Amino acid sequence: MRQLPDKDNADKAAPEEGETPEGRPPGREPDAAAEGRDRDSEGDTPKEGYPKGGDSKSEDNAEDNAEDNAEDKAEDKAEDKAEDKADEAEGKTTRDKAPDNKAAADDDGPPAELLGAATAGDGTDDDGPDPVPAGGRGGWRDRYPVAARALSWTATGLSLALVFVALLLPAKLELLTTEHFARIPVELIFGAGLLLLLPTVARRVVAVLSGLFLAALAILNMLDMGFNEFLGRGFNVVLDWILFDDAQSYLEDSVGQTAAAAAVVGVAVLVLAVFALMALAVLRIGNVMARNSVVATRTTLAAGTVWVVCASVGAQVAGVPVASRSTSAAVQDRAERVEKTIKDEREFKKIAAFDTYGDTPGDQLLTGLRGKDMIFTFIESYGRSAIEDPAIAPGVDAALKKATGRLDKAGYAAKSGWLTSATYGGNSWLGHSTFLTGLWIDNQNRYRTVTAGDHLSITRAFKRTGAWRTVGIMPGVQKSWPEGTFYGLDHVYDSRELGYKGPKFSWSTMPDQYALKAFEQLEHGKKHDKPLMSLNILTSSHQPWAPIPKTIPWSKVGNGSVYKDIEKAGKRPEDVFTDSTKVKQEYGKSVQYSVNTLIDYMIKYGNKNTVLVFLGDHQPLARVSGNHTSRDVPVSIVARDPKVLKRIADWHWADGLMPRADTPVWKMNSFRDRFLKAYGSTPSAGPRKAKAAHTAE
Repeated sequence: MRQLPDKDNADKAAPEEGETPEGRPPGREPDAAAEGRDRDSEGDTPKEGYPKGGDSKSEDNAEDNAEDNAEDKAEDKAEDKAEDKADEAEGKTTRDKAPDNKAAADDDGPPAELLGAATAGDGTDDDGPDPVPAGGRGGWRDRYPVAARALSWTATGLSLALVFVALLLPAKLELLTTEHFARIPVELIFGAGLLLLLPTVARRVVAVLSGLFLAALAILNMLDMGFNEFLGRGFNVVLDWILFDDAQSYLEDSVGQTAAAAAVVGVAVLVLAVFALMALAVLRIGNVMARNSVVATRTTLAAGTVWVVCASVGAQVAGVPVASRSTSAAVQDRAERVEKTIKDEREFKKIAAFDTYGDTPGDQLLTGLRGKDMIFTFIESYGRSAIEDPAIAPGVDAALKKATGRLDKAGYAAKSGWLTSATYGGNSWLGHSTFLTGLWIDNQNRYRTVTAGDHLSITRAFKRTGAWRTVGIMPGVQKSWPEGTFYGLDHVYDSRELGYKGPKFSWSTMPDQYALKAFEQLEHGKKHDKPLMSLNILTSSHQPWAPIPKTIPWSKVGNGSVYKDIEKAGKRPEDVFTDSTKVKQEYGKSVQYSVNTLIDYMIKYGNKNTVLVFLGDHQPLARVSGNHTSRDVPVSIVARDPKVLKRIADWHWADGLMPRADTPVWKMNSFRDRFLKAYGSTPSAGPRKAKAAHTAE
């Protein structure tokens, strides 16, 4: 038993004023160790003055605290409910809002979203955090506040970067440099100012529409890059959509239907992703600016000031102006091109309706070539770069000089010049039609217009005379080709009629040597009651220039199955087309193959009455020919009869198969009239208006 203090020690044992019987300040709980010592001395009996379960005052405090906690939680729940409704009106979700509490509301402490977790409010007990309320609050954002904040900043940063890139994305691949993006787009500043001024609903609508517009602009700029790289011009939003069918066909022919279908699906998904991400990016930027309007306003004003200063002093980075208006300029340029295209359609119809030789009778056409077998041949992508580019020219020039010598030994002569093609890198049919009709046909709309009429082409002039049988050898055509009627061809041999049983060489359906051998067997080698005029379009020098066929003895060509081993031994397109050095080398080899094959055919199967006119349809794509190169292509006329070349002496073309650097350059559409005139054709008394439909000739 514990002894009570005696009377003499009463003063020492008595607590001082303001202390508990144990000497502690009021309100302080007993030390656990001391309480344990007391219990050790007296067992489970609590100290005197501290009954088991606490005194009545502690019980009252506990009841008060419980009531306060219940009230606080009820108030917090009501406030949360009201704020959730307000957030829904603002388009937010409760996940994006940190839990509200008294500590977060206190002006003296950091906001709850910076703390990232629930903090205990006044009157809560120390037993642990409050349970997670219903409705999804207190999720991973509360458990991982640092990660949530980092993710939020990252999303906002990526949104800004996406918009920034879309505004500054160039239309040419060569401009895709760091310096090009070291600029301040004025459109970004104006857009930010607009979003700050608009009310909530209007701001979101404008943000989404702006995002969709930027996505469309970015996609068009990427199309411009591709078209400039392959065709040497930008994408025409009015006319060029039809070319996607040709692109898909090219992919199917090059890599197979499965891979082509996968590529198409991939592109479609990419386009949808660009639209969705851009809309979400602008929407997020608008929401962040609205929540931080003061900072956003100051930043926008500062950026605008910097832009004005840079524009005033002409500040540049690596020759590129810092103050950019490129997006506005691009939109204006595209609108002008659309207007120009629509206007051109009306004007070209008038141009195509008149023809200098439209009314010339057949007996007054091409009198200087009567009795000659005429072979007009296009060599795919045979451009000036093949003869003059230092990386390509050595092999091609040597082949042309050697071929000239072989022709000379066989009794032939040749003259060569330059023509400026209406197309570049592709769209071969535009070059064909420009050369044959004498009209400048540089887009699909012009092509459709002229082929729907009856403008006189060179091949049609031969047809009109009635003195020639006219045929076409088209190994690249794999379906019906209604243009054959427009060109005045009695028969068109497409890839399905040439009897080839060998492998494809990437896009090319068959080697040039096989196509010419089939021409010899089907038409040229047969006896006819009149001379032959043929239009041959060769394909072996078509991109991607791998694999390339090899010349074999003509007697071994057969049905083409001999080419299987040659195709397997050749290089793969993916190994060549993506390598800037290899692609030039293989392009040169493909041109050498096509030229040598054609000259071999002429020497082996030609005669004193055979006349060959061959040329390139366009330059190869920019990866091979280089940026800002000309659109010139070589053209040659080969004949054994000296009278044929004498008629073009005033053209001042170079002797042989290789035109000189100073040889005259003509636009390709001027060739028709020069050719018809040189070989005895008489112009009409006056240009006549072409008929809307074909007439019998």
